[in-house]
Amino acid sequence: MDKIWLKNPEPHDFPAAIDYLELLFTPDESKKFADNLMKAVTITKKAKDVLRASNLPLLPQDNIHVKQDLKKVKKEQKLSPILLVRYDHKLIIADGYHRICALYYLSEDHDIPCRLV
Repeated sequence: MDKIWLKNPEPHDFPAAIDYLELLFTPDESKKFADNLMKAVTITKKAKDVLRASNLPLLPQDNIHVKQDLKKVKKEQKLSPILLVRYDHKLIIADGYHRICALYYLSEDHDIPCRLV
């Protein structure tokens, strides 16, 4: 994608997404979402738009995971694209909430690669 982002999500992102999605859906539904995310094409969306659509607050800059991701960017270590699920007219960040917040602090207009199902 660019110097900040990996081209594809890391393998461990999908089980993490399932763990989160199982709080909202059945295990079978969660696995189906993850399977679809694995096959989905990576697209880009603005950090501000993803946060607005998800109705989640911006995590503080001193959040440990946000700080870690900001350090990775500074060290030019690439971040994994985020995983999104659209369900019942809502956007669920299945994996990557802290990465969105970190990039928002760099620029709310930053394009973030994501997979959306």
